[in-house]
Amino acid sequence: MSEREVILSVRDLVVKFVLRGQTLTAIRGASLDLYKGESLAIVGESGSGKSVLTKTFMGMLDKNGFIDSGKILYNNKNLVDFKTEDEWLTVRGRRIAMVFQDPMTALSPLMTVGHQIAETLTLHQGLKGRAAKQRAIELLRDVGITEPERRYKQYPHEFSGGMRQRVVIAIAMACNPEILICDEPTTALDVTIQAQILELMKELQKDFGMSILFITHDLGTVARMCDRVAVMYLGRIVESAPVEELYRNPLHPYTRGLLSSVHRIGTKGQDRLFSIEGTVPLALNLPAGCGFYDRCHSRIEGVCNVHDPALQDVGNDHRVACFACDRCPGCAAGSVEKEVGTHA
Repeated sequence: MSEREVILSVRDLVVKFVLRGQTLTAIRGASLDLYKGESLAIVGESGSGKSVLTKTFMGMLDKNGFIDSGKILYNNKNLVDFKTEDEWLTVRGRRIAMVFQDPMTALSPLMTVGHQIAETLTLHQGLKGRAAKQRAIELLRDVGITEPERRYKQYPHEFSGGMRQRVVIAIAMACNPEILICDEPTTALDVTIQAQILELMKELQKDFGMSILFITHDLGTVARMCDRVAVMYLGRIVESAPVEELYRNPLHPYTRGLLSSVHRIGTKGQDRLFSIEGTVPLALNLPAGCGFYDRCHSRIEGVCNVHDPALQDVGNDHRVACFACDRCPGCAAGSVEKEVGTHA
C-alpha cells in the first residue's frame, strides 16, 4: 500500500472545562490521524467527547473550555498555538468547515439563504455583489436544489428539513475546504432524506477531493460512508481501524459492545438487543486506570484499574488501547508485567 498523506494529526490532546469551580477533563490524551481524501468516522456514546474533539480543530470551544496540552498539526502549524480570532479565520470555514446536526438552528431565520451563502463567500473569498450572488446560486445547484435563482431569495422556513441541510452543506463547501467535519448531519432528518444527504456528501467528496470527519451514532452510516473508524470513550480514542477490519474483528470490549447492540436482519424479533451495562462516568476526579474498567467483562484486576492503556498497533492499520487484547505485543503471553510495560 502506498504511503498516505496525513492532513491532520492530533497528538495526546487534553481539553478541560471549568464548571462551578471544578475542572472537568473532556478529552484525555486523544491521538488521531486524518488522511487526505478519506472519510473517517468518530463513534461513541453521548458524552464521549466526539464533538468537543472536533471543535478544537476550528477554535470553537465554549468560553469555559481550554486546551491544556497536546498538539493539533495542520498545514505545518500547531493549531493549539492559535490565540486570536484572526488566526482562526485563516482556517475556520476556509480550510476546515463544519456541517452541524440541526440545519434550522445553524441558519439565521432573519436572512435569506442566498445572503447567508454570499456572506461566507465575502468573508473568506472576497467576492461581493453580483459575483457572490452568482457563486451562491452555483453552490445551491451543486447541492441539488432546483430553481436555485428563486430559492436564493427565500428564507430557511420556506425550505424542508432536507433542503435546509443542503443549504448548510453549500455554506460549508463555499470555500472548497480540505476538511469537512460533519457532526451527525442526518440525525434531524427522516430516513429517506438521510440517504439523499449521505449520497450528496459522497459525491461532493469525490468531486472536491476533501477529507471528511464524520461524527455519528449510526454504525450503518459508518459502514456506508467511511473508510476508517475511530471509537471514542470517555475522551480517548480506544480503537481505530479500517471499517471492514473493525467490523470483522473488533478488539476493544467497548467496540464489541457497540457492534453487538446493533439489530441484525434475520434475527428473531423477540430477541433482546445486547446493551453495555452502566453509563459513561462524569470526567471529574476520575480514578486511576482504564476509563472502561467498571463496565468491562474482560478487565484484569490489578492492571486495568491501576494503569491506563495506550493505543497499540496490532497490524492491518488497526490500533487498540486494551490490556485484555490478545493481539497486542506481550498480552497474548498473559503476563501482567508485559501488559503494563507494553501499554502504559
